[in-house]
Amino acid sequence: MAAADSVASMSASSPRIHVTQTQRLSLNTGLQAAIRVLRLDAGGLTRYLEEQAADNPFLRLDPAPVPLPGDWLPRWSQAFQTAGAGGGSGGVFEAEAPPASLMAHVASAIEQQVHTARDRRIAHALAEALEPSGWLGRSLAAVALDTGASEADVAAVLVVLQRIEPTGLFARNLAECLALQLAEAGQLDPVMQCILDHLGLLAAGDFARLARLCRCPETEVALRFRLIRRLNPKPGAQFAAFAMPPLREPDLLARRGIDGWDVALNRSSLPGLRIAPRVVGADPVLRAQAQAVSRMVTARNATLLRVGQQILQVQVAALEQGPGALLPLSMADVGAALDLHESTISRVVAGASVDTPRGTWWLRHLFSGRIGESGLSAAAIRDRLARLIADEPPMAPLSDAALAERLSVDGAVVARRTVAKYRGLLNLAPAHRRKRAFAGRG
Repeated sequence: MAAADSVASMSASSPRIHVTQTQRLSLNTGLQAAIRVLRLDAGGLTRYLEEQAADNPFLRLDPAPVPLPGDWLPRWSQAFQTAGAGGGSGGVFEAEAPPASLMAHVASAIEQQVHTARDRRIAHALAEALEPSGWLGRSLAAVALDTGASEADVAAVLVVLQRIEPTGLFARNLAECLALQLAEAGQLDPVMQCILDHLGLLAAGDFARLARLCRCPETEVALRFRLIRRLNPKPGAQFAAFAMPPLREPDLLARRGIDGWDVALNRSSLPGLRIAPRVVGADPVLRAQAQAVSRMVTARNATLLRVGQQILQVQVAALEQGPGALLPLSMADVGAALDLHESTISRVVAGASVDTPRGTWWLRHLFSGRIGESGLSAAAIRDRLARLIADEPPMAPLSDAALAERLSVDGAVVARRTVAKYRGLLNLAPAHRRKRAFAGRG
């Protein structure tokens, strides 16, 4: 009996061969490359194509087309109408007060960068003179008169405030706004300064006269125009989540036409791509690879355009009224409308941007969750919160509980902890600190 148990035990522990069948998705090299191309923004795609062209003689890249004179990005709409032809002092974009989030950001920076009580009083007076564009809406002489300081003291504090991000805040005119951004990028040389001194000619597309005044070729003026049009003339507009870094070409352009909004690819952001019909001594396999790269880029551009058009078709109110009008929208919603997988939408919007008359926006920031059973988005609630705080009595600021009660309308139920969370995202201090900050301005 013991011998039988021993044999059974050995049989159970002896090696056996099992045949099983499993399924696993394996990404081939071509599919991996297509996914990579799909999530690249204009700058990343340009670098990818340059790398491919360096290794493949059949791939030929043409420089991205230089924009035609007068071909300004949508965010430049009305910039020259309000700034004056020569970019002189005076002129602003809007008359109402700047966004609460911008003011909170500036107030926080003042606390960190301005140290004496006198300079802080001047700094807060300058902050209160900010326009929604981020420009200074009053003269230094007027601020000096209000604060009892000398104009030189106000100018000294202004220099400090002009270091606050995003660059271009507290500029006194369009030329100064652009000069601050160009200086930060190391691009403010004598030729560029000459162009800034004659912005009216640049706006009119009179490159020939600009070239004579600045003593440089017209081609050089065209290159400087391309650089300037990438800058942000309204650094304070749609502050915080929608802000874009300067010197970046957007992927899409959204302009309002006669029949509504038109969304198009920004052709000047990408180089031209050609396939050479024949290259002596080159491996023919490389030509097939070059054609594959071309197809991937074409598919990427087509998908990006479709996704951008669908997002902005839903969020047309945000284009017309600002981010506070964003509707609830998920990537699954866009995917269902376009018969694309949600992961594809996520890849496409990862680093893509759209330029609008209200500034350049990240596509991923145009998605917003729904609050409760209401038709309001989280972005709309955040916008209402910022407006409530901006309009509250300075010496009797609203508590988070009071703000939650006022926000809980139209079917939306907003908890106090949600208010605290959104207030933090907007860089807005709690009630007791807001009261203390206002008292310190006196």
